[in-house]
Amino acid sequence: MRARNYRAVKGQPYTRKEYVKSLPMPKITKFTMGNPTAKYEYQLRLVALEKAQIRHNALEAARVAVNRHLSRHLGKEYCLRILPYPHTILRENKMIFGAHADRLQDGMRRAFGKPIGTAARVKPNQTIITVNVNSEQIETAKEALKRGKAKLPIPCRIVVEKLPPD
Repeated sequence: MRARNYRAVKGQPYTRKEYVKSLPMPKITKFTMGNPTAKYEYQLRLVALEKAQIRHNALEAARVAVNRHLSRHLGKEYCLRILPYPHTILRENKMIFGAHADRLQDGMRRAFGKPIGTAARVKPNQTIITVNVNSEQIETAKEALKRGKAKLPIPCRIVVEKLPPD
């Protein structure tokens, strides 16, 4: 199945893992990178513009793209956080088709399906990724978030905010 089949938010989220026998582990494991204890002047946020589900492998691809660009250009002088966690379990009712199939299998209507992965549900104006940097590193962080935005299935915008001094 393609990712666009799971992008739309339909029905109640299926999150009860105690009833699922073989749930694949989420690909994303690290949610905070860089140096989270340092003091930074600016925070850049990647904000969703639409309601959607983002699959765990899309979140991981965005994290890798942003983190790679930041670590190459800034070393450890940043703090990157991925905020949504993929709780919703995605299911697929597999259909048989192939070499000797004259027609595709219709299968049962409204079949339950087997778990194939997880997804995070996001709402409009919800923050997906935050990057904390100092003033001279804002352009590098914007470019990194632009690269991460290309990996996500929904339109996003980048918001730059000045952090209050402590």
